[in-house]
Amino acid sequence: MKVKTSVTLSEDIAKQLDRVTRKGESRSQTIERLLREGLERRKRVEADRRELAAINEHAEELNAEAEDVLTYQVKL
Repeated sequence: MKVKTSVTLSEDIAKQLDRVTRKGESRSQTIERLLREGLERRKRVEADRRELAAINEHAEELNAEAEDVLTYQVKL
């Protein structure tokens, strides 16, 4: 379902929008595509931030485990 809305853009943004519009794509379609891409990127960045925080929270334990595993390696 589509919801009709009105958006007022600065002239420079409208020109940039026209430059990134794909062949056969309306302004509305372009705006929706760009919003979807931007929102998906934000979601990925937030997920990456949470994952990094979890890794950092357990970094000392993970590093100690890695060092322990390295002691079992045979030098050739």
